[in-house]
Amino acid sequence: MKRYLSRILLVALVAGGVAACRMAPVMNVEDTQFLSEAPSMEAAEQTIKLAGAGLGWQMKTIAPGHIVASLPLRSHLAVTDIMFDRDSYSIRYKDSSNLKYDGNQIHSNYNGWVQHLQAAISSRSATF
Repeated sequence: MKRYLSRILLVALVAGGVAACRMAPVMNVEDTQFLSEAPSMEAAEQTIKLAGAGLGWQMKTIAPGHIVASLPLRSHLAVTDIMFDRDSYSIRYKDSSNLKYDGNQIHSNYNGWVQHLQAAISSRSATF
C-alpha cells in the first residue's frame, strides 16, 4: 500500500512539474491595425508607450517607429520589438530570460503577456 501511494505521489509531482512548464510556439503580432489612424507618429508612439507602461512594460524608443518593450517579472524577463506607423503595429520577440526559449518555443506566459499588450494598445488606439 505504501508503495502504491509513493507511485501516485511521484506521478502527481511529475504531472505538476510538466503543467508548470507549459511551452508554446512564440507568438508574434504582425501588422495589427490600430482602431483608428493616429494623427501623427508621435501620437502612435505615445499610445503604445502608455498602453505598455500601464501593464508594467518598460518602453524605450529606439528610432521613429521602433520601441523596445521589456517586461521584468520576478526572475523572468521578456523583451519585444514593437514596430509601428500611423496605421498599424507589430510586436515581435526579441529576447528573454528564464522563460525557457529554445529558438521556437517559450513558456506560455510570454504569449499571454504579449496578448495583453496587444489588447491594451488596440484599446488605447480608439482614442486617437
